[in-house]
Amino acid sequence: MYKDKRFWRFLIPSLIGMFLFVTPVQQDGNLTIPIAVAANKMLELMGGWSLTIIWALISLSGILTLLHKAVGIQAIRKSSKMDQMFRVKGFWFVIRMAGFVIANMIYFGIGPEAIIGGDTGGMVIRDLLPILVCVFFLAGILLALLLNYGLLDFFGALLIRLMRPVFNLPGRSALDCVASWLGDGSIGVLLTSKQYEEGFYSKREATVIATTFSAVSITFSLVVISEVGLEHLFLPFYLVVSFAGVVAAIIVPKIPPLSRVPDSYYTEVSKREDIPEGMSAASYGLQLALEKAGRSPGVKAFFKEGVENVVEMWFGTLPVILAMGTAAMMVAVYTPVFDWLGLPFIFLYDLLRIPEAELASRTVIVGFADMFLPSVIASTIDSEMTRFVVAATSVTQLIYMSEIGSIIMGSKIPVSLKDLFLIFLERTIVTLPVIALFAHLIF
Repeated sequence: MYKDKRFWRFLIPSLIGMFLFVTPVQQDGNLTIPIAVAANKMLELMGGWSLTIIWALISLSGILTLLHKAVGIQAIRKSSKMDQMFRVKGFWFVIRMAGFVIANMIYFGIGPEAIIGGDTGGMVIRDLLPILVCVFFLAGILLALLLNYGLLDFFGALLIRLMRPVFNLPGRSALDCVASWLGDGSIGVLLTSKQYEEGFYSKREATVIATTFSAVSITFSLVVISEVGLEHLFLPFYLVVSFAGVVAAIIVPKIPPLSRVPDSYYTEVSKREDIPEGMSAASYGLQLALEKAGRSPGVKAFFKEGVENVVEMWFGTLPVILAMGTAAMMVAVYTPVFDWLGLPFIFLYDLLRIPEAELASRTVIVGFADMFLPSVIASTIDSEMTRFVVAATSVTQLIYMSEIGSIIMGSKIPVSLKDLFLIFLERTIVTLPVIALFAHLIF
């Protein structure tokens, strides 16, 4: 085996990929992964230029989309991937143009405060997008280390007997969760989207994984619990979040809308994992890994694909996140819509015997706009138990439009805004009683 070149072609890139994406490291006393550390260093290098860089990327995306739609750009036509990315229609064309307009309004300081202010579009473009630009760059280039050299094939076979019976998902989906848990949920969504496009996940599997397993990182979870003044309870907090997340992962995919997503594939040939009779999971996984490594790209093709991935993420996804994130924050900050939608949860909080139920109910739906907002609102609540419940619920809700929701919407994963909101509600209703039960035990 060790004389087989395919083995080393599988082993070396896979070890590098595992180190970068799923190996826990310490940074400033927090647990994270090397790719996130590199993204933060890149963010430091961008410094005061971050707004200009984001404005330039989104503006270039809008201009190229308009020109390609109007006259067709020959250089873009030569690449089917680039042609597809800039030939957007209907709703997605409107969203991309909205992102283009908002970016220019913010950059030049033109327009109403409701759009460009520090609580809405200004927050999205200054606080969220800079780190995403860095994550998209590094993940776009380096995700191939996980995807193209056999690592996911190997682990997929190893974990199929766990993931299939418990979650009805491919074994490789476990790695998506680990990458999110240790690094960032956006990395998990990007990994899932690429796997869906390559035929490893069906529509149902990709949608379930993106909305269920793109878990909130340990680092951000610490930020959330610190915001409500309960950082000394981080360990029980994260154990409760993890348990509630597993419960939601088992229940929510079994009810609509996730249960109604078809098991059809993006590509014509599906790549469903099944262990042949007479083979162990490890031997079958190694066989798949060596086959994949044998077909893996060379160095030039590796970087060519990486650059295409980065361009697709920057030009295709950034305008969507800005447009949808700004809209969500405007609703949260300037309208009582989320307060109204949270009214039915007063009864649920009362039923679960959570103090200050009315104040807590205001935090429930606002989490759909941004995951951090519930904790900001809850920081004024007197009851430690209620603050704990609000913080834990906001993390397990998982889908928020200022980042994860917009990334999913901007990807090839087939899920609508309505379905994202329904899944968000279902996750809230499923996890809230679990969290409340443990909160009563802790407090």
